[in-house]
Amino acid sequence: TMEDVKIKTRTGALLTMLSAAIICTFTLVEFMDYRRVYVDTSVLVDRSRGERLSVSMNITFPQVPCFLLNLDVMDISGEHQEHLDHELVKTRLNNQMERIDDGKVNQQLKGELDRLAAQRADGYCGSCYGGLPPDSGCCQSCEDVRQAYLNRGWSFSNPDAIEQCVAEHWTERVHEMSTEGCNLAGRVTVNKVIGNFHFSPGRSYLQNHFNIQELVPYLKDGNVHSFGHIIHKFEFENEGQKHNKHLTEEMKRRLGLVFSPLDTTGSFNPTHTYMYQYFLKVVGTQYHFIDGQASRSHQFSVTNYERDLTANEKNNSPVQTTHGIMGIP
Repeated sequence: TMEDVKIKTRTGALLTMLSAAIICTFTLVEFMDYRRVYVDTSVLVDRSRGERLSVSMNITFPQVPCFLLNLDVMDISGEHQEHLDHELVKTRLNNQMERIDDGKVNQQLKGELDRLAAQRADGYCGSCYGGLPPDSGCCQSCEDVRQAYLNRGWSFSNPDAIEQCVAEHWTERVHEMSTEGCNLAGRVTVNKVIGNFHFSPGRSYLQNHFNIQELVPYLKDGNVHSFGHIIHKFEFENEGQKHNKHLTEEMKRRLGLVFSPLDTTGSFNPTHTYMYQYFLKVVGTQYHFIDGQASRSHQFSVTNYERDLTANEKNNSPVQTTHGIMGIP
């Protein structure tokens, strides 16, 4: 009856407080759920055309001197970038992987070239020894002759027979650096199509429409120039992405995607005929925030193959295969 309800008891007070606590708890949970930001993923077809990617890299080759290390980029659109060195910095390393300050060496080399130029008669025009000469028609230095040989599709095999190389003591300087390593860091801009990065010893040249490596036949020093390496950083970025890069980095941090699959990885084998291959599948990613801002990034998966090129072709299978993945499921 109504009279029973109006009677105040301890049991009634306990039930009232318990009900109020349950109501407050449910209300708070619903409010927190309402305020929580969820990551909603979707897959769309990338219809963009003509875009370019910026590839940021930092790789160390402990047994490849900087004068040997060469990078070519090729893609299915037909673009072929040879001997890339713009926006890339090569740092010489000693046997202990410590940086070598080569400023003194560069100054000595520049001074030597200036001294040779001063000794030569006015109007001196160095021979290119049958190589394809530059626009000036003259090869004034050993490097000019070497490039002329590559332009002709010839291998630069005997620098001691080249007047410019002998005068510059080019062979001696090359052998002084033959036991060093090299760190390659910087950015490369490529087309947003299928392609490959080709790290190789010596420069490449085209012969009968094939890409041929020089393989440095003049370096007969007995040292093993293995392509064992350490990848400190390797990531993709869109051109013009820098203005909202902090948004991308913050989102990657929240999703646990700070590190790329190739960061702080590497491989080493003392055999100089060992080949390392990395097959990457890159996926463009867009982050749209609730405040209307958006940023673009890239995720990729990688498969690594290693192979000894001297092995019998019947046993040509990779000796090791690894997989790495980053991304949102």
